[in-house]
Amino acid sequence: MVPKITSLSGYLHEYQRSIANPTGFWANIAETFFWRKKWDNILSWDFHKPKVEWFKGGKLNITENIFERHLFQRGEQTALIWEPNNPNEATRKYTYEELFLEVKSFANVLRNHAVKKGDRVAIYLPMVPELTIAMLACARIGAIHSVIFAGFSSNALAERIQDAEAKVLITSDGGFRGDKIINLKDTADEALAKCPTVDSNIVVKRTSQNIQWNNKIDFWWHDEMDKACEDAPSEVMDAEDPLFILYTSGSTGQPKGVLHTIGGYMIYTAYTFRNVFQYSSGDVYFCAADIGWITGHSYIVYGPLLEGATTVMFEGTPLYPTPSRYWEIINKHEVNQFYTSPTALRSLMSKGQEWIEKFNMPSLRVLGTVGEPINEEAWHWYHDHVGGNKCPIVDTWWQTETGGMMISPLAGVIPTKPAFATLPLPGIQPLIVDNEGDKLCGNSVEGNLCIKFPWPGIARTLWNNHDRYSDVYFGKYKGLFYTGDGVRRDEDGYYRILGRMDDVINVSGHRLGTAEIENAINEHPLVTESAVIGYKHEIKGKAIFAFVVCNHIPEGADDELKNSIGKGVSMMISAIARPDKILFVEGLPKTRSGKIMRRILRKIVENNGDYGDISTLLNPDIVEQIEIQYKDI
Repeated sequence: MVPKITSLSGYLHEYQRSIANPTGFWANIAETFFWRKKWDNILSWDFHKPKVEWFKGGKLNITENIFERHLFQRGEQTALIWEPNNPNEATRKYTYEELFLEVKSFANVLRNHAVKKGDRVAIYLPMVPELTIAMLACARIGAIHSVIFAGFSSNALAERIQDAEAKVLITSDGGFRGDKIINLKDTADEALAKCPTVDSNIVVKRTSQNIQWNNKIDFWWHDEMDKACEDAPSEVMDAEDPLFILYTSGSTGQPKGVLHTIGGYMIYTAYTFRNVFQYSSGDVYFCAADIGWITGHSYIVYGPLLEGATTVMFEGTPLYPTPSRYWEIINKHEVNQFYTSPTALRSLMSKGQEWIEKFNMPSLRVLGTVGEPINEEAWHWYHDHVGGNKCPIVDTWWQTETGGMMISPLAGVIPTKPAFATLPLPGIQPLIVDNEGDKLCGNSVEGNLCIKFPWPGIARTLWNNHDRYSDVYFGKYKGLFYTGDGVRRDEDGYYRILGRMDDVINVSGHRLGTAEIENAINEHPLVTESAVIGYKHEIKGKAIFAFVVCNHIPEGADDELKNSIGKGVSMMISAIARPDKILFVEGLPKTRSGKIMRRILRKIVENNGDYGDISTLLNPDIVEQIEIQYKDI
């Protein structure tokens, strides 16, 4: 297992060691893993090209570090707990030995379909165990998996399959999501009509609904598994061989195929998982994300399983069949660490306290948040009502491109502060620069968050588009990795993420982070959530427009409520931050991972109807609703 930091002094010592000798630090971590052959060179890098290679020449297979490395001690230990959408359906559990057998069998299924090292396999599945099995089977044989969120449209699915030139698609007849049944097979069929590179479509039976069937290309998962043998030798891979492609939305609407490689990603996800969550042998860990996003890749599948953990995978939603579902799962499986998004927490807060009051959840030791900065009201609710005032909250900042957590408390080790991601993890060297790229030294500063030295989990490129990778992440500030986020370092040296820099508003020369303004708005007792954008103003340059979702608006009290919200922002931040315009809306446009698409809100205010493909949003219909409301004001 990777070493675990257990004290603040230990963190300070390890951090300084990781900065003074980064290659030696990460080499020591890498020594805890199984290698077929040690690396020739620990690190080669140049942020100007850009090019980064960790442990080049090292030979390994990541699944050997999940299974063979653990089987002697953990073969009978539960590796994966699958909790279905419907609580009346049976939970499924897999020991490490059972999961290994499933992975080897499906590895042979892929080989039977002529998949070989370097081929791409697209996975379009709901949150079922076969999703984890398929990912690991790809890694076992050296194929590159590309998981595509099961809520995406056929156009979005086809676009990603085409870009990766996938040879095989793995999907299901359908999926359950709350009280809905989603027909994934029809969506997959529509996409495959545009994807000539796909030779086989392997279908998991989940909902047993009637589906179209093409005998030339469609194969049932269970039939293929019945024909496969259980002995599947692993492919020997180089540390810098690709592990997976994960598509993330770009600012232009064109998805970016973020590419992660094997060795560095393996080491980084395992190390950050154990240390941030302070995982100990025998703990049960529950991440409520979807594996269609990077959080699920790194902190449901790879990080936990590499560390021999018991990881919980949940098919459903936090509100179905009641808003107590998360708490029921935590009690049922005696969960010790719980990781979710601020969006989910705010939705649960809005349903009232009665859904959580009857759950003590004595097993909980650590709470985590991911996806966006958590506002202070949600932080306190999470700490007080979910954690019972005893569980530290790890407010984690990271991105698809970073592979793993970058700035975060270590649970119970680094003192926390509401809405602050606190301190960088060992090996991470953040830098704050102004718009001209000049370094801002010391504390009590804010600017653009960059990273000046590579870490093992950094994405190596964008699939088939290295020029775009260079331009997006290294083009703005030469020699630095640009995260695109604004950040404040306070008087204690703690980092507070202010949101995307295109979401930082310059009002009369004052740079105001949307996250900070939204936090102040969300403190109002009638507000569920909000999104803030800047719009052109003749005098101020930019003024503030707030889209606000309320749990209740008293009849005829719109103006009074707007005034009350504005006063609250003035009190919490300053009068400069008070929104010039407030529009009450039913909901906000969000990605499937819960991120608010402020870019769309800006286009509505600018009367620019070119929103891109909104079919991939969690709630595409809300865009037209907001557009109509905006035109009426």
